[in-house]
Amino acid sequence: MSPRHALRPPPRGHWVLLFLVLPVVTTALLFEGWTTHEVDAARSKRPCTEPIPRAADDGRPVLRITGDRVETAGMPPRTAALTFNGGPDPTWTPRLLDLLREHDAQATFMLYGARAARHPEIVRRIRAEGHEIGSYTYTGGDLGTSSTVRSRLELSLTQTALAGAAGVNTRLLRLPHTTTADTLCGAEWRAAKRAAAQGYLLVASDHKSRRPSEGVIRQYSHTDLGYREARALLNNPRVDKFTTVTAGLGRPTLATSAPLAERLKGEGLLWAQTLGHAFTRAMAWVLGIAGALGVLRLVLLALYARAHVRRVDRHRAGTPRLREVMEPVTVLVPAHNEEAGIVATVRSLLASRYPRLQIVVVDDGSTDRTAELVEELGDRRVTLVRQPNGGKPRALNTGLAHARHSIVVMVDADTVFEPDALYRLVQPLAHPAVGAVSGNTKVGNRRHLLGRWQHLEYVIGFNLDRRMFEVLECMPTVPGAIGAFRRDALMGIGGVSEDTLAEDTDLTMALWRAGWRVVYEESAVAWTEVPSTLRQLWRQRYRWCYGTLQSMWKHRRAVAEMGPAGRFGRRGLTYLALFQILLPLIAPVVDVFALYGVFFRDPTQALLVWLGFLAVQLITAGYALRLDGERLRELWTLPLQLFVYRQLLYLVVIQSVITALLGTRLKWHRMLRAGTSDQHLNGGDQTRRTAGALSK
Repeated sequence: MSPRHALRPPPRGHWVLLFLVLPVVTTALLFEGWTTHEVDAARSKRPCTEPIPRAADDGRPVLRITGDRVETAGMPPRTAALTFNGGPDPTWTPRLLDLLREHDAQATFMLYGARAARHPEIVRRIRAEGHEIGSYTYTGGDLGTSSTVRSRLELSLTQTALAGAAGVNTRLLRLPHTTTADTLCGAEWRAAKRAAAQGYLLVASDHKSRRPSEGVIRQYSHTDLGYREARALLNNPRVDKFTTVTAGLGRPTLATSAPLAERLKGEGLLWAQTLGHAFTRAMAWVLGIAGALGVLRLVLLALYARAHVRRVDRHRAGTPRLREVMEPVTVLVPAHNEEAGIVATVRSLLASRYPRLQIVVVDDGSTDRTAELVEELGDRRVTLVRQPNGGKPRALNTGLAHARHSIVVMVDADTVFEPDALYRLVQPLAHPAVGAVSGNTKVGNRRHLLGRWQHLEYVIGFNLDRRMFEVLECMPTVPGAIGAFRRDALMGIGGVSEDTLAEDTDLTMALWRAGWRVVYEESAVAWTEVPSTLRQLWRQRYRWCYGTLQSMWKHRRAVAEMGPAGRFGRRGLTYLALFQILLPLIAPVVDVFALYGVFFRDPTQALLVWLGFLAVQLITAGYALRLDGERLRELWTLPLQLFVYRQLLYLVVIQSVITALLGTRLKWHRMLRAGTSDQHLNGGDQTRRTAGALSK
């Protein structure tokens, strides 16, 4: 993925593809559920409320129904027609065929259309060896209780499947859940009449009390029992002929060659069912694995966060304490059209308890009053640098060139620092191996629902992640809102790169590959303004995700490197690829499967699984809020977040991946600022101005 792709608008055609894929997935899932009777079920037969007509109740098992007229027939003496219900079965059907061949016998196989589509080679063998093929419907659904749609599809899909499997159409039909002719009673008789109107010959079986020497039609299953019963009849000396149903009746076969169009249609059905079955089975595994990984991630986050707390709170005996860092600090504040929040940001830095401070505000070609407001502050610690608009990385490099001190702090122009944040942020730099420190970013404008959702995401998804990353030594991002760096470390990697849109992630990964450690200081708190509309949130997260993908691709070789770079690559990049790219990509399909479980499987079980997952999330979120000193009452928004906010983030990942694969390079997007990041600080600048500004 080259960082220098041609600048083009983000692609849009893939949304059409996505909204085509999801209906296809849904259709495949519904069809698979239909074949297993989870959708539009017709599993069982209703008790008979009325007998079959007297004309059909003469004991003979073959019925032709024409309107109200019924004709019956049976096998002549010493003739047996063996019929096998269901199948084909990959184990028992070949054994039955071998048995019939040993006795030079012919039989009739009443097949399920769904199984014929799954095992077409067996259907072809049945026909090639001269046996007759009949329909046992597509799934074995009871036609007497099924809906009109299911009744029609049970018959038509079977014809299509048989045409695709063996190039055959059949007009022989046995209704599932029936045996002898008198079991075609009540609703089954009405179903039989509907089938007969389509040209089907109904085949039942003789009563077991009828002797084979009198001529019988017997039905067996594709099982060990069916095999043994068929073998016993084949060895009966009182039967002279074993034949098919139509041959025993002295009629032409009703299983004929299918026309070419029907065969092609059938082959399409076979492929569709094979792919659909494989897909649904695979996605069932994916759903289980994704759920397990999601729970595992939450549990690991909590465990590693606890380990981080113990590491911070406990000082091992004999371990030398690090010196206090009090060296002068340069703070870089890149700003483009940031008049809404720049004053609050700079004032919060000037109010810091850190004594020696240089603040460099780089005005990146602003067209509003950003530069004038900075000048009006009139503080000698503040240096204003103007440059033509060149983007945030270039503004940071300009500020870096004006930095006078060995410690550099980078701050977004919409971020407000707490008074002790700078002091706490730079203390980990006392360790000579630490090249960068991530601070604790909190959401300032959280009064509305969208802000509350982002607040939870920052506390759980960002800050809890950072605790784990520090323990595992694979911190992927020092946020642009609050981060401290060694100046020589930055200069050693060539400053801030313009190769990606996530310059903070790119910078952090480059430091790892240069051999520096990156840590997290949770007590260094800064308040930032987050998007207040879904449109702004989409643009911001789209840029973040796309930039992260660029950075991961740029630093992909870290996976094979040694030392800190290798640990970061194998742990950090793998984590990002799995939990921030792969799982969100399949999340829409997983959601479809989850909804299917609610509506068509066991809603109680699906609800319990969802509640269990929600409980784990609530416990983890509560622990994260407690670690960050936040109020637990924000948890009420978490269940709502699962239905809207996360779906938006999933779509962002899909959009970003497609954009990256198509080689499109994005531009920075504007976000409407309201200067609300300081609302949680006492004495902060509460002036609210509205202006267009670059997103973080």
